[in-house]
Amino acid sequence: MKRFFAWTMVFSIMVFSLAVCTTVSADAVDYSQKASWCRLPNIISKDVDTFYIYSTSYVETSFKEGAPDYASLDTPEMVERAQSEYVAHTTVFEDSTNVFAPYYRQAGMRYAGEVAAKTGNIDAALLGKPYDDIIAALDYYFENYNEGRPFIIAGHSQGSSMTLLVLKKYFKEHPDYYKRMVAAYAIGFSVTKDYLAANPHLKFATGERDTGVIISWNTEGRQNVVENAKNAVVLPGAISINPLNWKLDETYAPASKNLGSLVGDEKTGMGKIGDIGADAKINLARGVIVTNAKADPVPMPEFFGPASFHDNDYTFYYNNIRDNVAKRIAAYRKGHK
Repeated sequence: MKRFFAWTMVFSIMVFSLAVCTTVSADAVDYSQKASWCRLPNIISKDVDTFYIYSTSYVETSFKEGAPDYASLDTPEMVERAQSEYVAHTTVFEDSTNVFAPYYRQAGMRYAGEVAAKTGNIDAALLGKPYDDIIAALDYYFENYNEGRPFIIAGHSQGSSMTLLVLKKYFKEHPDYYKRMVAAYAIGFSVTKDYLAANPHLKFATGERDTGVIISWNTEGRQNVVENAKNAVVLPGAISINPLNWKLDETYAPASKNLGSLVGDEKTGMGKIGDIGADAKINLARGVIVTNAKADPVPMPEFFGPASFHDNDYTFYYNNIRDNVAKRIAAYRKGHK
């Protein structure tokens, strides 16, 4: 069983032009070592940070016979995909923030899928090595890098599920940090009504400029909705905010409101801003964003259904997210003068 990510192919040239981090597998990850980070800023040039947690990047090799449940930090596939994801997703935060992105011993696609099938979500697969690593990275970041700056925490897919764990556990234990959180972009995994009810210290976004909130959506095509297809990242009671109009209702946002999608240039192998008709409308019953974007769905229907745009949660709405990050930071500054 294999999964082929379009963005790994599209950005291969960009990935190999980056400095590849040499990582070392160990029982405990030492985040004082630069090799334990996928990205550390060379210069702190902004007054706001982003802490980014990448999605499941230990995919194809996790299905090989005898493959471990969790990746080591030197797993080649995970390292390459994490770097590729940085280009396709995490760069939306670079204009406004200093970006920090740790490597972590994440759950493989196979194991995460097995846990989700048994329990209904992947939390049990994240507790242990993955959560321990992210907590260690957060501790090191706040104690050595943050220097009291406001911050954004963000992720995608497994990284967003981890973000939700951090929000309900770590930040409940560290309210001094949490009060400096501009926003949490937990995109590509479900924030549910039950999750919010169980964690009253957390709140979901209601517009484009509120702060201290969670921003989340999952992107699908119409076929997934019509068939009520099983999607590993879409849970019962899911909530999405529309990334084109920042509303919570079913108001349709045409592609004319899209400020630009990140698309691949087949000639150069690089990314560029383009128009692929990525409109957006919330389906409240399913709790997802439905789009008519001209793109191929994720080629893994057994996990995500026949018409999921899971890989494109960021790229379809790339410039709108980048614009929104700047607006929320401006609102945070205004409220904390």
